[in-house]
Amino acid sequence: MENIYLLMLVALVVLAIADLVVGVSNDAVNFLNSAIGSKAISFKTIMIVASLGIFIGAVFSSGMMEVARKGIFMPGQFYFDEIMIIFMAVMITDILLLDFFNTLGMPTSTTVSIVFELLGAAVVMALIKVSASDSETLANLSSYINTEKATEIISGIFLSVIIAFTIGALVQWLSRLVFSFEYEKKIKNFGALFGGVCLTAIGYFIFFKGLKGTPYYDSFKDVLSSQVVWVVGVSLVFWTLFSWLFMKIFKRSILIIVIAIGTFGLALAFSGNDLVNFIGVPMAAYHSYEAWAASGQAASAFSMEVLKDEVPAEPILLFISGGIMVLTLWFSKKARSVAETEIGLSRQGHGTEKFDPNMLSRAVVAGSTKLADGLRYILPMGTKRRINKSFEKPEEILVGDKAEEQPAFDMIRAAINLTVAGVLISIATSYKLPLSTTYVTFMVAMGTSLADKAWGRESAVYRVAGVLNVIGGWFFTAFSAFAAAGILTYIIFLGKGPAIAILLLLAIGLLVRNYISHKNKAIAKADKSGLKKSESKTVQGIISESADNISNVVSRSNKIFSDVFTGLSKQDKKKLKKSKKGVAKLEAEIEDLRDHIFFFIKSLDETSVRGSSFYITILGYLTDIAQSLEYISKKSFKHVNNNHKPLRYNQITDLKEIDDTLSDLLTQIDRIFTEKKFEDISAIVASRDEILNSISEKIEKQVSRTRTEESSPKNTTLYFNLLLETKDLMNAIMNLMQEYNSSYKKV
Repeated sequence: MENIYLLMLVALVVLAIADLVVGVSNDAVNFLNSAIGSKAISFKTIMIVASLGIFIGAVFSSGMMEVARKGIFMPGQFYFDEIMIIFMAVMITDILLLDFFNTLGMPTSTTVSIVFELLGAAVVMALIKVSASDSETLANLSSYINTEKATEIISGIFLSVIIAFTIGALVQWLSRLVFSFEYEKKIKNFGALFGGVCLTAIGYFIFFKGLKGTPYYDSFKDVLSSQVVWVVGVSLVFWTLFSWLFMKIFKRSILIIVIAIGTFGLALAFSGNDLVNFIGVPMAAYHSYEAWAASGQAASAFSMEVLKDEVPAEPILLFISGGIMVLTLWFSKKARSVAETEIGLSRQGHGTEKFDPNMLSRAVVAGSTKLADGLRYILPMGTKRRINKSFEKPEEILVGDKAEEQPAFDMIRAAINLTVAGVLISIATSYKLPLSTTYVTFMVAMGTSLADKAWGRESAVYRVAGVLNVIGGWFFTAFSAFAAAGILTYIIFLGKGPAIAILLLLAIGLLVRNYISHKNKAIAKADKSGLKKSESKTVQGIISESADNISNVVSRSNKIFSDVFTGLSKQDKKKLKKSKKGVAKLEAEIEDLRDHIFFFIKSLDETSVRGSSFYITILGYLTDIAQSLEYISKKSFKHVNNNHKPLRYNQITDLKEIDDTLSDLLTQIDRIFTEKKFEDISAIVASRDEILNSISEKIEKQVSRTRTEESSPKNTTLYFNLLLETKDLMNAIMNLMQEYNSSYKKV
């Protein structure tokens, strides 16, 4: 029987390594986003600074936080075999939950995950013990759970969300009021003081929070706690002088140093204190196994009172953990997906919105707009002018052609993000208030975005929806962590070794599946074969540039159309579903081009108006093509998915003729635009009436069949819909060709 616990311990070690990987992939956003979003320093430098912070914090960390051993449950109430079940359930749940959020690109809290997993597993194990006892009832459940500490942790975590958002918004608003968006001018005068304040706050945060738990912390913790005013005062003078000298000597902005040191500080604190979220449970399991093996008692009789004692972490394990975390930071693609979510939500300029608006986000934006209008109404006119002048954005932020390549926000906001997050975490630590570093850093970033008016009328509903989705995900994290860990605890209790083996195999399978899914999405995102935005200013240039887009759309339309009719004739639901996805992707790319129209027109000079008219017209025809394909694919999939009768043989034959005709036509168009032989378009336009008349004849034939022999209303309706929509598709294609033909001849 002893072997099973040794195998469980080995499994927990492997799970700890996997948890380090998925945990860093999630929490990397805490310290990377401000530097990446502002592009104050190169990406390679950011990674080196963050890596140093992570490794130093991990190596000098105590590696243990009491939450993993006695912060949530009373260890003395459980026996060794029960505690090992709890730990196994927690680790499996933690990996799957964090990997799920990483795959979605959503930041969540590793602290909240581990807390609620431990709580859920401990509660279920306690319920099992209570139900098996003749003397205990549900009222005795409180003797198993450390309710006071658990409540303190949970309330502290969620209270930090509101505080972080509010303080972040207030500090950013005041900073922007002072510096405005043209901060380069004012930073020369006030930069030394601003840098001194930020570096003092970040420096205090590094010593108080980042190095808490290191062997050196005891030597200065009394000074930090009892001589706060002196420490802060001396630091402020030193860092202000340092900032002034740096700016004078190197002629560079002190904000670069603030962002670099702030990134280092948050990375240091993350690894030094959040390391427990990844290795705390396996470490506790190891010490439990060690104590039980030395006791000589049965696993079901050895009380885990030993977990109440302080246990130092082994330096070699901390060294290995730091190395794994650094490697993950450099090579994890999922870490960058999670980072993109927060940067996208806080982006100052225009960019692709990841989230769709919902009823709640619309209500929040509408209410906030009315409140802002009311406040503006009561403010004096002079005050409003002063505020509006400070918040005037440079022209390039508003109309930049390459918004995605610009910094998501400026260095002032990046510095405030890092400083405020560091200060809030330091204050909470000094009062021994637990919080989630992910929640604090994310909500500070969202608060500063709001204050910076990054959430304008153009993007507010999308950004607010994104924030609400992330916060909703946090509550889902808590609920699912509690429920999943509890369920797995019960399954392992019933199934013992076989149940653990099955769950581990299932976990591996899900991790592999999520990895493949994320990899495929990354490949699709990196695919450069999609539609490209036009950069030309003249009709001739747009004709030549957009030829690749037309060829792309025509080629994909040809495949989608053929696949739909093939899937319909063979009742192949999988092929029809794939066609629907292909149409959705095509529509999204065309919509992205339409969203670019504003920037395209703003970039034109007065002599290029005809070029913009041509560009808008062809985008309209491309939209018509995509909409017709969407209707055809949707109706066909719905028919097969609802298990209606297949189309009759003569209907399929007619559709095949249309498919062949259209395929030949689209192949010719594809060749013309690929080779840019626009003089051949005239022949395509000349065949318009012949093709449309052919479709009309098939409609008339179906009318005759319906009157005499057709017996299926669903088939008849589908067939007419397909023919009519194909006719609209042909009209859109021919209109597009006519526009190109006439514009080409005028050039």
